[in-house]
Amino acid sequence: MIIANALTITKCANFIGRQKAHGYGSLKMLRVTLLYVMVAWSAEAMATDFTLPVLRHELANGMVILTLEDHSVPVTTFYAFYRVGSRNERAGITGLSHFFEHMMFNGAEKYGPKMFDKMLESAGGYSNAWTSNDITAYFEDFASDQLELVLDLESDRMRGLLFDPDLMESERRVVAEERRSRTDNDPAGAVDELMFATAFVAHPYHWPVVGWMADIESYTREDCLDYFKTYYAPNNVLVILSGDFDTDEAMKLVRQYFGELKPGPEVRSVVRSEPQQKGERRAVIEMPAQVPIVVVGYHVPEAAHADAHVLEVLKAIMSSGESSRLYRNLVYEREIAIDIYVDYWLRFDPNLMYFYIEVNPDSSLETAESYLHAEIARLSSEPVTDAELQKAKNKLTAGFYRQLKTNNGRAGQLGEYHLLLGDYKTLMSVPARYEAVTSEDIQRVAQTYFADRLRTVVTLVPSDEEDDS
Repeated sequence: MIIANALTITKCANFIGRQKAHGYGSLKMLRVTLLYVMVAWSAEAMATDFTLPVLRHELANGMVILTLEDHSVPVTTFYAFYRVGSRNERAGITGLSHFFEHMMFNGAEKYGPKMFDKMLESAGGYSNAWTSNDITAYFEDFASDQLELVLDLESDRMRGLLFDPDLMESERRVVAEERRSRTDNDPAGAVDELMFATAFVAHPYHWPVVGWMADIESYTREDCLDYFKTYYAPNNVLVILSGDFDTDEAMKLVRQYFGELKPGPEVRSVVRSEPQQKGERRAVIEMPAQVPIVVVGYHVPEAAHADAHVLEVLKAIMSSGESSRLYRNLVYEREIAIDIYVDYWLRFDPNLMYFYIEVNPDSSLETAESYLHAEIARLSSEPVTDAELQKAKNKLTAGFYRQLKTNNGRAGQLGEYHLLLGDYKTLMSVPARYEAVTSEDIQRVAQTYFADRLRTVVTLVPSDEEDDS
């Protein structure tokens, strides 16, 4: 099995590291052995579809549960993916999905304020959450004998989350400060926000996940209650259980704690309202910063599109590691940039791929931008080399399998692929999709999406003046 092969290589590498750490000599034979194992594990084998013993269940109220048993260690992950993110918001309540991520830990009918983490952590568990443009997700990692406690905690906050006015104000201040530190006072965050606000004029990807400050300061309790009833209902959540449990027993508990919850109203679909871009767009921001920044973005398709995995490989070719094309050419050889990366994520709707450069102070924004445009244009005019292409595929495939090593990683990947691509089974074909990408695909995609007239350019000019707003 492919995963077993990946873990074998990982164990060999870890063994070599332990020997070296203990000062043992004669590592040459171990390294040679590992090399032979890796050669035997060919790219073709890595790209073979694999299977995970996932079972799908659905309750009468519309809740969907995926279970994946793994008795390797006595731990389990519970992951809840709510189909709500910043794309479901509107002007006036931007950032409300992220605000809910905070409020979900502030008490419900049975377990009051701050009790969720207290109960979980006293049982040795760990929780966290995240919000994106498309999804709000919550997870717990815990000893497998605490499954019932976790189901009780999760069903309690889904059934009756509290919106205590004092706690709302406290979290409002926390979120506002998060926005100040990560966006208003952070050059990278500021240009990221301006890129999306400039590239999108109609679609809700226009506004940031954290929300506009005026909206954060204006949420009402009624806004929250309406949002909760609409999006935090059993028919709008995907639950993943991954780890050490018996599926039949676990599902009895799931039905006990979630089966009586009422479904919410039908969620209104988000209209893909973004008009076609008909010319280059530019925006400039001036703020205190150590170095100038230039960002160049392009509209690219949604996760379910056939080109999505081609774009992932293209991203890896351009910016994955210090030997990647952009880092090698613009940081090492030309010394134009001090840092560079490409940002691209799978999304429900057409999204952006953007190229980010922190410019060397000895260079200039104009020089950095011109060389970046040249490197992007080279993707259209010249096929990438076989070596570049295979290296990118190998890095993506290795990273993919690394994410599947833990209960949490498997649950996270299953949930995201099930929601973004419509079926968790698409996860099993990801390595094969990477391996199928050709240099012709890379060139075609670049020619399709990276035309000069389709780009958005955001530059940051360092300023000594503080913003008084």
